[in-house]
Amino acid sequence: MTPPSRREQRGWYFYDWANSAFSTTVVTLFFGPYLTTLARAAAGEDGSVSLLGLRLPAQAVWPYLISASVLTQVAALPLIGALADYGRRKKEMLGLLAYAGAAATVLKFLLEGDRYLLGCLLFLVANFCFGASVVIYNSFLPEIASAEERDAVSSNGWGLGYLGGGLLLALNLLLYANAASLGIGESDAVRLSLASAGLWWALFTLIPLATLRNRGPAKAPPPGTSYLGASLGQLSSTLRHIRTYRQALLFLLAYLIYNDGIQTVITLAAQFGQEELGLSMGVLTGSILLAQMVAFLGALGFKYVAAWTGARRAVMLTLVIWSLTLVYVYAGVRGASDFYALAAVIGMVMGASQALSRSLFSFLIPRGQEAEYYSLYEISDKGTSWLGPLFFGLALQFTGRYRLAVLSLIVFFLVGLALLARVDVQAGARQAGNEPPSHP
Repeated sequence: MTPPSRREQRGWYFYDWANSAFSTTVVTLFFGPYLTTLARAAAGEDGSVSLLGLRLPAQAVWPYLISASVLTQVAALPLIGALADYGRRKKEMLGLLAYAGAAATVLKFLLEGDRYLLGCLLFLVANFCFGASVVIYNSFLPEIASAEERDAVSSNGWGLGYLGGGLLLALNLLLYANAASLGIGESDAVRLSLASAGLWWALFTLIPLATLRNRGPAKAPPPGTSYLGASLGQLSSTLRHIRTYRQALLFLLAYLIYNDGIQTVITLAAQFGQEELGLSMGVLTGSILLAQMVAFLGALGFKYVAAWTGARRAVMLTLVIWSLTLVYVYAGVRGASDFYALAAVIGMVMGASQALSRSLFSFLIPRGQEAEYYSLYEISDKGTSWLGPLFFGLALQFTGRYRLAVLSLIVFFLVGLALLARVDVQAGARQAGNEPPSHP
C-alpha cells in the first residue's frame, strides 16, 4: 500500500474547496429562487405547472425537486460506494462524478424563459454527482491520514471548503449587486453565477486528481459476474453484517439525529430572519457569508480542541453550543446585530461538528469498505433531512410562533448528544480492525 504523504493530503483538501462552490452558490442561494421564477413563467392561469403528469404549484417545484434528489441519492449512493471499494478505482470515479456534476452545473447557464424542466433535470444530475463524489472523497480520509492526524486533516479540508465556497459566493453576490452597472440583467447575473460554480468545481478538481493515489488491487469479479453484479453482492453482504459493528451503527444513529438538527437550523435560519425579524436581503446574504468565513476558523480551531479532548468529546461540546444557540434564538435575537452574532456562532460550530464527525466515523469502519460505509454516512446526512423541517413545521403550525418552533429543534441536539455519549470509539475501532485513537 502506498503510504500517505503531505502532498496527497493537501491535494485532498482541495476537493472540499472545489465542490463547496456548488453548495453555497447553487443550492444555498441562487438556484431555488431562479428555478421558481422559471416555473412561474411556464405556469398556466392557475399558477401551476405539469411535472411527470402531476399539476404542481410553481412555488412547490423547488422543494419537491430537493425531495426527488434526496431519494435518488438514498437509492444509489450505497451502490456507488460498493463499486468504488470493489473496483479500487476511486480516483477515476471521483473525477468522473465531479466532471459530470460540474458539466450539469455549467449548463445551467442555458436556463432562460420557462425552461424549468431542463433546470430540474440538470439539478438532479448535478446534485446526485455532488453527493456521490463526496462519498468517494470521504473514503480517502482513512487512507491518507494516520489515526493521530485524522481529525486535523478532516478539519483542514472542511475549513478550506468553507473558505472556497464563501469566496466564490462573495464574488457572485458582488456580480449580482452590480449587474445593472455592468450592463447585464439580474437573470444573466444569476446564470453566470450558476455556471461559475460548475467551472470552479471543474478547475479545482484537477488538484486532487493530480495528487491522490488508488490503493490496493481491484478485486476480480467471480466467473460469470460483472463488476456491477459483484458490487451488488458485496453491498448486500455489508448490509447483512453491519450489525456486527455496533459502535459504528450507534454513531450513525446519533449523527442521523443531530446532523438533521444542524441542517434544519442552517436551512431555516434565513426564513426566521425574514419572517420573524423582518431583515433585509442584504442582512441575510451578509450573514450567510459571515457564517461561511467563521466556519473556516471554527473547523481549524476545533481540531486543537479535538487534539486535547478527543474528537467525540469535541463534537459533544459543539452539540452543547448548538443547544445553547437555540435558547439564544428564542430569548435574545431581536434585530440585525443579534442575527449577525447568531450567524457567527452557527459558523463556528457548523464547520467543527461536521469535520470532526467525518473523522470520528473513519475509526469505526472496516478497511477496504470505506466508500460503502461513507455512502451510509452520506445518506444519514441527506436522506433524513425531512425530519427537522417536519418537526419545525408542526411546532410552527400548532404554536404559531417562530421562536418556539426554533427552540423545539433542541431535541435533535440533546438526543444526538445522549447517543453520542454512549459511543465507545476505541472499542469500535478495535472491532473494525483499526488503530484506536489516543482519546476515548
